[in-house]
Amino acid sequence: MIDIKLLEKKAENGTSYYDEYKQALLNRGATTEVLEQVMELNKKRREMITVAEGEKAKQNKLSGEIGKLKREGGDVSTVMAEVEKLKGTVKDLEAKATEIDAQVTNIALTMPNKPHSSVPVGSSEKENKVLKTWGTPATFGFKVKEHWELGESLDIIDFERAGKTTGTRFAFLKGAAAQMERGLIQFMMDMHSQKHGYTEMIPPFMVNSNSLLGTGQFPKFKEDVFNLTGTDLYLIPTAEVPVTNYYNNEILSETDLPKNFCAYSPCFRSEAGSAGRDTKGLIRQHQFDKVELMTFAHPDKSYEAHEALTSHAEQVLIDLELPFRRMLLCTGDMGFGSAKTHDLEVWLPGQNTYREISSCSNFEDFQARRANIRFRSAGGKPQFVHTLNGSGLAVGRTLVAILENYQREDGSVAIPKALQNYMGGRKEIRK
Repeated sequence: MIDIKLLEKKAENGTSYYDEYKQALLNRGATTEVLEQVMELNKKRREMITVAEGEKAKQNKLSGEIGKLKREGGDVSTVMAEVEKLKGTVKDLEAKATEIDAQVTNIALTMPNKPHSSVPVGSSEKENKVLKTWGTPATFGFKVKEHWELGESLDIIDFERAGKTTGTRFAFLKGAAAQMERGLIQFMMDMHSQKHGYTEMIPPFMVNSNSLLGTGQFPKFKEDVFNLTGTDLYLIPTAEVPVTNYYNNEILSETDLPKNFCAYSPCFRSEAGSAGRDTKGLIRQHQFDKVELMTFAHPDKSYEAHEALTSHAEQVLIDLELPFRRMLLCTGDMGFGSAKTHDLEVWLPGQNTYREISSCSNFEDFQARRANIRFRSAGGKPQFVHTLNGSGLAVGRTLVAILENYQREDGSVAIPKALQNYMGGRKEIRK
């Protein structure tokens, strides 16, 4: 959430936060109407408060005269009537100011974060910047298959029966695929907890609406989540939601920072805006597993933490020997709440392209302000923490990448060395 007080501050050195944020909206491809609406409403609210304070001062002055008139034996009825009238005026003005304040807050909740100055300006993914690549995509002496073809031919992924039991964008993983999914989860959790020092967490898989408001899914992306009818409970779209809200409305000690968590969870998404995209396979499912990395950082060290978190996600791909590249997203391709995002894209030979497998973002204080997560230094005032998260990794997409990159001409699939111990010593998948 954007700090309205910063938007109202006067310009320093010829620029103001308002001007910077207005340009940021344009860089994101958004209109500035919402910003102007918020500023106009906030101006009206301040004017009402000023008038209310003036009327309250008159009320207090007249109230003081009532006592004097009584002592002198004078008639106080007229003055008392005026005091009551002023009371009503003040009450009405304060109620209207409170109503406008609620409007300002509701609109502000729909306003995106301001991108960091290092984020390239662009309108689409075509203007994202390649920061680095790792590994060389393998060349195959045969026609490569996509993961869903391999899964069906090896009888380890069943989309047809999932469609019968549930619907589209669901799958049964069985045999080696189920074993690999389970092994990948443990492999990732072990790496992040034992090598990178994250605290393991398995969060609730349902949250309330306040938690989704805190991370920025609500109100803007409400149609993307599944609600349990008749309740205020929603299936989580990512472990980011419950883990971020772990410290909702709390004040941490500066010495506690950073706080690092790695969390496993299934994720549930309606994919409301993806009609017709990735209709085959595991790339875009309504339900998928993910290991999430989450950091609560000191504002002065959050970009250092962003680099560390991204490198930790990359290490999973390096250990599995899967070619990938790191992208710096441009302003027009960034997520709603992000100030800066690195996407990791893994090479998929079946599609002959790189596809996103992790998105690592620094939200700065955007989420912390919504969820009221602060820290206090010794003798200092509470400040908002910076929150960061990223997939470490999306498990299903990692399985997809292994099937496609490790496929053989006879239809079998080799298992990466780093994963073999997590699959009972198994070295390959055959029908």
